[in-house]
Amino acid sequence: MLHGITYLDHAGTALPSVSLIDSFSRQQKRLLLANPHSALSTSPNLTQTVVQGARLQVLKLFNASPDHFDVVFVANATAATKLVFDAFRDQNQGFDYYYHRDCHTSLVGGRQLAQQHCCFSGADADDITEWWLGQDDAQNDHARPKLFAYPAQSNMNGRRLPLSWPATMRKEGRHKNTYVLLDVAAYVSTSPLDLSDHEGAPDFLTMSFYKIFGYPNLGALLVRKAAAHVFNQRRYFGGGTTDMITCNEDTWVARKKGLSESVEDGTGPAHSILALDCAIRVHQKLYGGLEQVSKHTSWLARQLYEQLSSLRHSNGRLVCVIYKDPASTYGDRTTQGATVAFNVYGTDGRYFDTALVSNEAMACKIHIRAGSLCNPAGMAHTLGYDDHELRRVYSAGLRCGEGNSFTGRPLGMVRVSFGACSILDDVVAFMNFMKASFVDRTSDRHDSKTQTVDKQGMKMLAVERRRSRVGIGEAG
Repeated sequence: MLHGITYLDHAGTALPSVSLIDSFSRQQKRLLLANPHSALSTSPNLTQTVVQGARLQVLKLFNASPDHFDVVFVANATAATKLVFDAFRDQNQGFDYYYHRDCHTSLVGGRQLAQQHCCFSGADADDITEWWLGQDDAQNDHARPKLFAYPAQSNMNGRRLPLSWPATMRKEGRHKNTYVLLDVAAYVSTSPLDLSDHEGAPDFLTMSFYKIFGYPNLGALLVRKAAAHVFNQRRYFGGGTTDMITCNEDTWVARKKGLSESVEDGTGPAHSILALDCAIRVHQKLYGGLEQVSKHTSWLARQLYEQLSSLRHSNGRLVCVIYKDPASTYGDRTTQGATVAFNVYGTDGRYFDTALVSNEAMACKIHIRAGSLCNPAGMAHTLGYDDHELRRVYSAGLRCGEGNSFTGRPLGMVRVSFGACSILDDVVAFMNFMKASFVDRTSDRHDSKTQTVDKQGMKMLAVERRRSRVGIGEAG
C-alpha cells in the first residue's frame, strides 16, 4: 500500500501490516464467533474466550496486573473518554473538572458536563502543583468528586508530560476524592507504558488501538479497580449489562457485577477484538515490542527536527518555525515523542497556508497532517491567540486551520509524525519535498477568498480599536 507513497501521519493512524491482515484473515476463516450473550459465563462460548484472552493481552502489553486493572472495549479513545465523563456526570453532586492545555478536543469537551471547570494553561507544572497542594478533601467523603485530565503526549507537537503526576497527587494524601484521567492514545502509538505500579497509576487511561497497529478500529478504557466504583452511579444501561430488570410499576435494575460486563453496552465487536489479539502478537513479532519502536521513531524524529531546523532561504531566513516545547528535547524519549509540528515561511517572512503545504505534499504522494490538529488550547497558546481573537477570526469567516488569518499569524500547523514502519527514506523524501517546494519561494496569499476574509478582519480590528478609544464595550 506504500508503493510510491511517503506516509508521515502515524499520529492520525498507523498502517496495518500485511502480516496482520493475513493473520486476521486466517483466524476469521477458522473460528466461528457467535453472539457472546448466547452462552453463560459458567459455560463460555468461543467468543467469550477470545474476548477474555484479548483483555489479558492488553493488560500484558502495558504490564498491568488483572488484579488491579480492568479493560473496557470501546470504539476509540474518544468513546473511552466520554464513558468516564458520563460516569462522573451521574454522581449525586456532579463533578469538578480540571484539564491541561495540551488536551485533545475530546478531553476539553468534558467541561460541558462539569459543575466547575478549569484549564491549566501555565508553561510548566507549577499551576498544577499549586492546585493539588491547595486541595484538602481527604477528610471529606462527601466532597464533590474532582477529575483531572491530561495527555501523556501532546497530539499537537509530541511534548510528553510527566507520568508521575498521579503518584505525586496520591502521595500528598489529601486527594481521596480526586481522580486522574490520562489520555495515552498518542503516547502508546510509539512508546511502551508500564503500569506495574498500580498505586501510582492513573485511575483511567484512554487509547485507540489503530494508532498503534493500524487495525482494528477499536479502543479501550483501562480502569484502576480502586476507582471502578465511580461507574456504580452510571444511570444508563444497555443490552448485556444487566442481570434482571423490571419494567412495570417498580422500575428496578440489577446490573452485572464486573466492570466491563456492566458498562460495555450492547453486543461487543467480537471480530475487532479477535483482530486486536492478532495485532498485538504480530506487532511484537515484527518490531520486537514498543521499546524498540520508541528508540527507532525517536531517532527518526530527531533527524527530521535537526534538518528542518537548519533549512534556510538564500537570504538567511528560516524556512520553518518548529513548535518544540521548551521542556522537551528531540532524542530524549521521556520528554518528546516522534512528532514534529511547524509552519512554513517564505523568503518574505510570511507563512504559507497550512492547507497549501498539505495539498502540495499530497500532490507529491506525501501524507502529512495540517490544520488545528484537534488541540485547541495548545494551538491557541503556541500561535499567540487569546479567546477574543479566535472569536473575531471565526466571525470573519475563518475556521481552525483554514485560510490565512488577517492577524498575520497562522491558524494551524503542519505535523509530521513517525510510526513503527517509518524509515530514514521517509525523512529524505520529505526534506527533498521541502527544498524543492519552499526554499527561496515567496509566500503568495492573494487568492480571492483570503482577500475577502482579510478585508472583513481588518474592518473588525478597526472597529475594536475605535471602541477601545471611546470606551465602548464589545457588541453582545
